[in-house]
Parts: sequence; C-alpha cells; structure tokens
Amino acid sequence: MLIEKLSNAFGVSGNEKEIRQIIKDEVTPLVDEVTTDSMGNLFALKKGGDNSLKVMLSAHIDEVGLFIDQVENNGFVRFKKIGGIDDRVLLSKKVYIGENKTPGVIGLKPVHLGGGRGVVASDDMFIDIGASAKDDKLAKVGDTAVFATKFVQSGDILRGKAFDDRAGCAVLIELLKNTYPFTIVGVFTVQEELGLRGATIAAYNVNPGYAFTLEGTTAGDTPMKRDVSPSTNMGAGPAITVMDRSFISDRRLVKLLEDTAKRENIPYQFKRTITGGTDSGAIHLSRGGVPSVTVSVPVRYIHSPVGLMNINDLNNTISLVSKALQRIPKIKDMS
Repeated sequence: MLIEKLSNAFGVSGNEKEIRQIIKDEVTPLVDEVTTDSMGNLFALKKGGDNSLKVMLSAHIDEVGLFIDQVENNGFVRFKKIGGIDDRVLLSKKVYIGENKTPGVIGLKPVHLGGGRGVVASDDMFIDIGASAKDDKLAKVGDTAVFATKFVQSGDILRGKAFDDRAGCAVLIELLKNTYPFTIVGVFTVQEELGLRGATIAAYNVNPGYAFTLEGTTAGDTPMKRDVSPSTNMGAGPAITVMDRSFISDRRLVKLLEDTAKRENIPYQFKRTITGGTDSGAIHLSRGGVPSVTVSVPVRYIHSPVGLMNINDLNNTISLVSKALQRIPKIKDMS
C-alpha cells in the first residue's frame, strides 16, 4: 500500500532524502518531467492540453522529529525537537537515529530515583541507545531521528506516523495518475514544519495560476471536557480550509470544491478552527499572488508518534480534488 510505504519512510525536516527518493520513483512513470531544486523540493510536471494554464498541487514530504545536539561520554543522547511536538508525547517512545536507523528509547530518570513528575521538558530527556560509551557509528551530533512507528491497517482505520503530510503526498501521487486539460505541477515540498520554507521558493519557480495544498490536518473528534466543535471529524470526508493563521482560501476554489462534492456525492466538511498553517500560506503570497486553497485528510494525533486516519477520507480526498480539477476551466464563470 502506497500510504504504508510513505508513512514508514524517514524524512525529518531538512533531511528528506529517503522519502524524496521513494516519491520520485513513484511519480517518474506518471509525468513528463521530474526535477529537484537546490533546497530539495521535488517537481513533477504533467503537461495538459492547455499549456497557458498551470495548476500547482503541493504536499510536504517532511515530518516532525528530533535533532541530536549532544552525545554524552556514557553513550546517552541529547536532542532538540524539529517542528511542533508536545513534550507530553515523547517519554518512553521508540525512535530511529541517523542513516543507520539506530534504535533508541526516549528516557528520563525514573520517579523512584527522584525523577520529575508531571509534564517534563524535552531538554530533561535523553535517548537511550543501549551504549555504555560515545560511539559515532550509533549516533552523532547532527543526526536526525524519527519515531519508530510501523504502519498498521485495521479495517478502515490506518495507524502510523507522519500522516502530516504523507497523507497529502499519497493524494498527490494518485492525482498524477490522471490527465487534465491543463498543465499540472505536483510539488513535494520540504521544510514545511519549520515555516513553509520549501513552498516559498517552489511557488516562485512554478508561478501557477491556481494552487491546491494537500494536507493531513487535526481531527478533533476525541473526548473533551466541554461541548465544543472539533476541528474536523475522522470519517466525515475531506476537510476544506476556509481560513487558517497563514492564509484565507480563494472563495472561488472553496466554492468549486463544495459544488463538486455535492455534484459527485462525495462527503466533505469544513475545517472549523483557524489554527495552524499550510503551504498555501506561502504559495498565495508568491509573486503577484496565487489563488489557493487547502484540502486535508483528517488525522487524529498529528505531530505525535502515531496518528489515526480513515482510509475512506483518504480516497474521498483523491476523488474530490480530481473531480474539482476537471472543472477548473469553468471557474471564471463563478462569482
């Protein structure tokens, strides 16, 4: 399964080599040209009948993770976080470090020996790789680490790491299998988790007429202390973003997606929180401005060692965006 391969791959922000190669192998037979820029963004160009219109489809390949900033003489490894990770999800989690994928466990002095209680800061944690002395072959300063989570499917429920944004990558790869009446540039961006960095230069280079960002977003349908609306609901279909902290979606593209969903009987929902940001935040400000919209697959527990996703949401996101893209030439008729 494609999403399994993508989820299991190593690809922390700034060290996306492994996941980029996997995606390159997947898309090369599907498109006319594949290139990589100096920052590491992967571009998949698919020519269409109307070369005067260029639509950018963006999904980021990087994931949150850890950066090794110290290896102590006794072999324990200290780290910093890459991207937004809640300290509460780190303790006792298994990780892989570096290109050799050295296994380790995030630890802390136990409470029995005077260790901390309550929420512990990540700076007080360490990674135990089972070494008794510093060994550069196992871990060294500058290495990155990912959660050692293996993908599992149970019925319609998918469980794995990095669904933000390997879900979007899976959607984009599937979309590149289709033909469109205009040119598509699929861009698999880097360093999104550090501030939409890859998308900033990618959008400038592509200079598209429209842009769709494909994401894995927070599903908030978990138990809460009070009755509040969740951001999205897992299993309720793709989530259309109207606004987040980084941009406001182009209203014509929102209407296009909504009308398409109704016309094709595809379940959909609107993202009901305005927190977070996506590649659209950088793309829509490129050059003279790019009409942009974000469509996401709801994921529970993003930026944690394991997320949950409904395969029907993934497939319906592919269907919705694919059908909407076919109707883009009519967008000028929309008010």
